[in-house]
Amino acid sequence: MANTPQAKKRIRRNGRRTEVNRSRLSRIRTFIKAVEGAIEAGDKKVAGEALSAMQPELDRGVAKGVLNRNMASRKLSRLNKKVAAL
Repeated sequence: MANTPQAKKRIRRNGRRTEVNRSRLSRIRTFIKAVEGAIEAGDKKVAGEALSAMQPELDRGVAKGVLNRNMASRKLSRLNKKVAAL
């Protein structure tokens, strides 16, 4: 249990940050699923639009520290390749 005022404040702040980060991560996953769904449907136009909507979300997740930079880059690269292959 936290004893110092600073430790008590940290617990409060961590809880708020966790909620924000969890929401951000969920939003990013939704964008990724939209791209993957369009790829499975075989619709190149929709997949391209979803991909261009997903890219800034991934970048924002990296900037905010929710995602690892290399993971985001790898995910974007693989989805780009799949969309181009349609």
